Amino acid sequence: MNRKLLIGAILVGAIVLVAILADVIAPHDPYRQQLVMRMKPPFWAEGANPAHPLGTDNFGRDLLSRLIHGSRLSVMVGVAAMLLAASIGTLLGLVAGWRGGKTEAVIMRLADAQLSIPEILLAILVVAAIGGSAVNLVLVLGLSGWMVHARVVYGLTRSLRERPFVEAAISQGATGGFIVLRHILPHLLPVLSVVATLQVAQMILQETALSFLGLGLPPPAATWGNILAEGRERLFVAPWIANLAGFCIVLLVWGVNILGNGLRETLDPRE
Repeated sequence: MNRKLLIGAILVGAIVLVAILADVIAPHDPYRQQLVMRMKPPFWAEGANPAHPLGTDNFGRDLLSRLIHGSRLSVMVGVAAMLLAASIGTLLGLVAGWRGGKTEAVIMRLADAQLSIPEILLAILVVAAIGGSAVNLVLVLGLSGWMVHARVVYGLTRSLRERPFVEAAISQGATGGFIVLRHILPHLLPVLSVVATLQVAQMILQETALSFLGLGLPPPAATWGNILAEGRERLFVAPWIANLAGFCIVLLVWGVNILGNGLRETLDPRE
């Protein structure tokens, strides 16, 4: 088995399991404030409290519990936004690649126009206008990232529609919709799985960036971006807050990227 695929699957699977079981494994309520316990250091520093192994924040909230619950929000928003982007992009890419002509021109020029705007900039503008919530984040990130899937699907569909098995299906009277769903889409799934996996990491980074800028879920929501923003304000007093949140973000994104690269190498024998 591909080593990258194995390492990525174990790492991402462990984080997803933590996110699913957050309510069970979190030792404390992530929103419970204990001002007498504020900014307690983690277990490796002097003055640590055994009840809070990773320390506490400025309001005395257990940092380990907040990081555990933050994994759930990051994974949920990242995966949901990716699924929305993949659904829209795959549909439009199939339509453009199969039909061609004016339909292709309109869809691909729309994709090109949106690609000319940085995704994070577009997300910042839209979220600033409509407000930050889990649903808004998913919609904004999904609608700003569909072009990647559309361009990949469009190129592959144009290539596949010239294959002999597609021409044979047309000669037998099969409709365009049947050919796309029965013959073309199954050939796209391996490539789409790789693109989708890699895009999850990008969605998680963008969600974290928006939360860090105060445009994500409003405080006191336990998101890694919010924890990172809170830690930035006390970086020289309680550096573990920002450092631990940043470590979690890096670990998840690295794991997803390793998983995506492993999938690509496994599915493409030329790698």
